[in-house]
Amino acid sequence: MLCLPVLAGLAGTLLPAFGYLPALGGTQLTLGHFEALVAQPHILRSALISLAAGLISTFVTLMVVCTFVAGFAGTRPFAFIQHLLSPLLAVPHAASAFAIAFLIAPSGFLIRLASPELTGFDRPPDWLVPNDPLGLSMISGLIAKEMPFLLLVMLAALPQLPVANARRLMSALGYGRVSGFIIALWPLLYRQIRLPVFAVLVYSTSVIDVAMILGPRLPPTLPVRIAQWLADDDIGARFLASAGAVLQLALGLFAIVVWIGVERLGRLCHRRLSASGKRLSDDRLLRRTAAVITTLSAALIFTGLGLLALWSIAGLWPFPDSLPTSLTFRTWQRALGGFAGPLANTIIIALLSSLLALAIAIGLLSRSAHGTAERWFPVFLPLLVPEIAFVFGLQILAAMAGFSPSIATVAAVHLVFVLPYVLLSLAPPWRALDRRYEQVASGLGKSPLKILMTIRLPMLLRACLTAFAVGFAVSVSLYLPTVLIGAGRVTTITTEAVALSSGGDRRIIGVYALLQALLPFLGFLIASLVPQLLFRHRRAMRI
Repeated sequence: MLCLPVLAGLAGTLLPAFGYLPALGGTQLTLGHFEALVAQPHILRSALISLAAGLISTFVTLMVVCTFVAGFAGTRPFAFIQHLLSPLLAVPHAASAFAIAFLIAPSGFLIRLASPELTGFDRPPDWLVPNDPLGLSMISGLIAKEMPFLLLVMLAALPQLPVANARRLMSALGYGRVSGFIIALWPLLYRQIRLPVFAVLVYSTSVIDVAMILGPRLPPTLPVRIAQWLADDDIGARFLASAGAVLQLALGLFAIVVWIGVERLGRLCHRRLSASGKRLSDDRLLRRTAAVITTLSAALIFTGLGLLALWSIAGLWPFPDSLPTSLTFRTWQRALGGFAGPLANTIIIALLSSLLALAIAIGLLSRSAHGTAERWFPVFLPLLVPEIAFVFGLQILAAMAGFSPSIATVAAVHLVFVLPYVLLSLAPPWRALDRRYEQVASGLGKSPLKILMTIRLPMLLRACLTAFAVGFAVSVSLYLPTVLIGAGRVTTITTEAVALSSGGDRRIIGVYALLQALLPFLGFLIASLVPQLLFRHRRAMRI
């Protein structure tokens, strides 16, 4: 059942790609749409940029986070940067992309700080940044946004490893912090985070909203071109989009194959490093570099979010002034009528999908508390398949089944993406709870349902609310599923913000992007305050 949405969506994409879609007149199987796809100008360049962006951003992110964890785990700077990065997990990709764009654009904040004294610019330079042809801005944005995710995944896996003992042993043998960690612990750690790494790889290869804001435009990346074909007024372009979605699926699989090759190369290097006996004890430069990159990525997004807030209330702000000449809430007043509806849709859809995902996750964990990632593989399948490869098929199947675009259908598709993250968030604390509480209750004759409702769930209230907040944040950030399943009739803050990216009004973009960033923070704030309020007189329950 958990695989059904993905498999049905893939079928709904594959059939039109080969020409079979009776509703649009396609009744015979053909390869003509793939020929039309190949004939599209610069289609190979679009595909290669998508592939390179996914592989490079995933590799750099993993290397930086691995080095940072290896060099600083258990230290005071590690705890500081960990707390600095954790809130970034709640920032949607589109909001972080806008934040970076507002910083690095030719008329952005960084160039304003240095102009005209250091640069001589009294008007914005004619630089193609962001949207550079090589996609470097997009890759930088993906690295900055995925770094908190991989760091938190590693932090969840670290308690299951003998970190302290291994570090003492390797230190006694003369190894540096990084080399000792890599030799003794990295193979065990990577085995546990391999699935999330694949999810990051597939997402980075097929991302749309970040690519529309920061990515190249002539030509755009393959997922963006597929989205453009889907939005084409010509109904026949749906066949071309289906063929493109199949190409994107193949591209994602190829990226995984290349990554597996990188893994084998890494294992070879690991064996040679272990056998060489090199201690590499002086790794201060490596550790400091990782710390600087990690801190800068967090500072980049936080500064950009501050700029979003400033632009939303900015009056006149000519170049090269570093600050606006006046502040006003006129933009918010002008945007209020426009964002009220999308804001309500965003909250309702996120609440519905997150609550359902939390209930399903609790059910799965109750039935199989010690299930492994492999056992829950069907749940994580939506993270390993490019969303554009099966969401388009779901759109076609929903239309054929007579489901009109509505908040309920959009929330149902959001559930497919929200459930894996809720399960990932809730599973570690669920397993960590001392089972002796339940054994005592069972010995007193309590039923499993009563034990769940009166012991486990109250004790895991904070973890459940945090998982709910994670799901809420994921739902708020979803762009493509909302656009396709909502068919333009159900709009959210995210779809409106990304649509505004092609315009030049930074004030209105600031309003929507700031709203998009604030919603997940509110979810996490509620998740933090509710246990404090409910258990204010019961300190032992604040776990």
